[in-house]
Amino acid sequence: MTAAEALRAGERLPLRTLSQVLEGRPFVVIAPHPDDESLACGGLLALASREGVRAAIVVVSDGAGSHPASRAWPPALLAALREREARRAAEALGMRSSDVVFLRLPDRYVPSEGAEVEAAVAKIAHCIETLGAGSAFVTWRHDPHCDHQACYALARAVQRCSPGLKLYEYTVWGGQLPGESEVDPVRGGFRLAIEDVLEAKRRAIAQHRSQTTGLIDDDPAGFRLSADHLARFELPYEAFFASDP
Repeated sequence: MTAAEALRAGERLPLRTLSQVLEGRPFVVIAPHPDDESLACGGLLALASREGVRAAIVVVSDGAGSHPASRAWPPALLAALREREARRAAEALGMRSSDVVFLRLPDRYVPSEGAEVEAAVAKIAHCIETLGAGSAFVTWRHDPHCDHQACYALARAVQRCSPGLKLYEYTVWGGQLPGESEVDPVRGGFRLAIEDVLEAKRRAIAQHRSQTTGLIDDDPAGFRLSADHLARFELPYEAFFASDP
């Protein structure tokens, strides 16, 4: 299957309700950076808040790599800013700021092996166990960003030590893949209608000002989400691939 075919398959996944997918059980969203959870899972999280389903967000990297040349926002300050933004975004989705867990691994260099990975897997597994989560949502295994792929590997390791945990994959940068790229087949999944909570999702995304506005203006090469890319998250649904091994 090509990347273009996989993304088209995502657009045709069956619509499901939150109760059909989660069966009332809590869940965890694993986000590579502060903002990925709002972009790709903001509707999911807002619906869960509205329906009284518990959820947690685990932010894996510190987010300090988005503006490496900024003198006004050196890494420690930028990381702290992005954590504040993530907490405010969670509150915009109806969650508590304490529902966000930060692992603080290095942005752009999330490791795929070693002691840091083992510690991260243990922390996520503990979060899942404490919450009683039945499922976890993580970036698509083919998302063309090294941190996103590392987070998928983390989630797969967590699944191996959390019996019965269901895993679903969401795409943030999938549209950047060349359409002809070969990817694993899509073997299922679902779409979630989010029209009723789309405004809450917009408010959450807007909290990430360091990534969506000119707040940090002293690094011309720094990262900023374009209007075109933000428009991709204005759809009336969110799509999730079932993550088979």
